[in-house]
Amino acid sequence: MWRVPLALAGVLVGLFGACSLLLPERFAVNAPLRQMLWGGGVDAPEPEVVKRRMKTAPGFEVSLWAENVRGARVLRFTPAGDLLVGSPVQNSILLLEADADGDGLSDGQRVLLEDLNHPSGVELHEGWLYVGETGGIARAPFDPGAAPSAGAPSGARLTGELEHIVSNLPSGGNHWGRNLRFGPDGWLYVHVGSSCNVCLEEDPNRRAVLLRFRPDGSQEQTFATGLRNSVGFAWQPSTGKLYATENGRDLLGDDFPPCELNELVEGGFYGFPFANGDRVPDPDFGEGQDRRIASSIPPVHSFGAHNAPLGMNFVGGNQLPDTLQGAALVALHGSWNRTQKDGYKVVSLHWDDDGNILERDFLTGFLEDEDVSGRPADVIQGPDGAIYVSDDYAGVIWKIRYTGNL
Repeated sequence: MWRVPLALAGVLVGLFGACSLLLPERFAVNAPLRQMLWGGGVDAPEPEVVKRRMKTAPGFEVSLWAENVRGARVLRFTPAGDLLVGSPVQNSILLLEADADGDGLSDGQRVLLEDLNHPSGVELHEGWLYVGETGGIARAPFDPGAAPSAGAPSGARLTGELEHIVSNLPSGGNHWGRNLRFGPDGWLYVHVGSSCNVCLEEDPNRRAVLLRFRPDGSQEQTFATGLRNSVGFAWQPSTGKLYATENGRDLLGDDFPPCELNELVEGGFYGFPFANGDRVPDPDFGEGQDRRIASSIPPVHSFGAHNAPLGMNFVGGNQLPDTLQGAALVALHGSWNRTQKDGYKVVSLHWDDDGNILERDFLTGFLEDEDVSGRPADVIQGPDGAIYVSDDYAGVIWKIRYTGNL
């Protein structure tokens, strides 16, 4: 029964290996094949592997907070301290119960919503649970329950049916994620990625863009354009500025173009598909587009090429050291189009007094000598001040806690 799938897998592995060895650098395919081909992953690492491989910033310690969370991506905490997890692989929204008994682990998990269409966006707002699916946005009334206590199950529950408030988002294509955030202005923001690696979109106002809606799904507006795949975005608490990660295009070699962090402004154009990085003309679509390229807004920070920055959030509070106050944490999912893998870690971004941004490693160990044991997808600070990271390859949630032990 398994001979045909295994034989097919062997052929595919051989083809990918041949591509990496025989074709030019820009065609390199070098990523966890199990995830690329079937959306699968690996088992959660054993404790001794965690201790040996996983490294954090000074003064922090890392542990596994939840396992068997297959395809874990976007994370949002409820007011009661439970963790909502979007799993596009399972087409479900999961609820991971808070650690009420204090053993360092989630007290359990259950499916809150299922039979969805690649739910990559999760948001809570004024008693509603919002879900970003590939083709639209849905919401259901949600009661987070009271703060959990040891021995008592979470009281979080839906109190009504799921309703689709936006049903006509462009679907299909390379970038199917529809991440959601409510802004300080009360509007619901959603990113719709490009349909391709690089192309002229048929609807440039609704693909490779950031859209926004009123909470009921009405009054659609195009907020920013030229954004190939901006999975993570968040508002900086100290300034109110909106920042977004951006995945650069593929098939231009190991070290170009960089992935980006952009400061998004209303009406801003960010280059795709005519320019990459700091207004460098694209070899396929940049010719004759000098005016468009000159009008594009360059990134405020460059990540490594093909690092695939996904989720990001700003952190702070008295449970974290001064070195992390006001920083943004970004999950680098990791490259596939490089001869040598890169990314596969969580980094912190620090703004200095002049507005310059410094990038530092925060959580590493997912990649060791080309061996991948995990792929961070989202990162968020919990109500306990700790940092939580989703890993859609190992199917786990990591917890990083500040101890002060150097």
